[in-house]
Amino acid sequence: MSNFFQYGEKVEGYDVFVLNEREARAGAGILFVIGILSLINAVALGHIIVTKVFISFFTFDFLMRVLQPRYSPSLLLGRFFVQNQRPEYVGATQKRFAWGIGLFLALPMFYLLVIDFQPNPIKVLVCFICLVLLFLESAFSICVGCKLFGLFKKDPVTHCPGGICEVRTKEPIQKFDLAQKIIVITVVLALGFGLYSYITKVESKTMLSSKIKFMMMSDAEVEEYEEAEMEREFDAF
Repeated sequence: MSNFFQYGEKVEGYDVFVLNEREARAGAGILFVIGILSLINAVALGHIIVTKVFISFFTFDFLMRVLQPRYSPSLLLGRFFVQNQRPEYVGATQKRFAWGIGLFLALPMFYLLVIDFQPNPIKVLVCFICLVLLFLESAFSICVGCKLFGLFKKDPVTHCPGGICEVRTKEPIQKFDLAQKIIVITVVLALGFGLYSYITKVESKTMLSSKIKFMMMSDAEVEEYEEAEMEREFDAF
């Protein structure tokens, strides 16, 4: 019974309770794929049932991660896929803090998008933030919550994913020269411009995409849009 309340595992050679980061990354990747598919389904097809199921599962899963991660469905699925890989141990305390942030984001989403359905772009933005955090963890092993945990703790935090909590010097292969910096900046700017153009220029097919497009408009574009709507209503009358 005492093992149930023990958060993390005791592993020889580590002075703190730890979790397997490979399982966490795999679980984050599983949630990200399901989440992005449910979001695309809601935006492109207008069906919300998949999104409601995903948010319910997401909330329950993060609740279990905070209470006892050994019974989290996504982490168990992640364990199945990485069970033959060497474990990468990270501190359990900072992971619990990070997953607590996920639960903090999940609870209002569960109420406003499942129990009392009130969709709007701001609430969808919270879903998008969760997906970004899942993507960062699964693709790059970047645990934003683990890094934030160090800001609230006086003692140095150790055993973070990728060693981001420990102060260290970058190896030469990790640094960028001038040409590489230009390439990265160009790609980021191009992606940002492309995304903005897609949101603001492509014809909206759903109510949600229409609202998002409306929020991205300038004051002049909003005024022009409202005048056009008034003219259409007058012509219809």
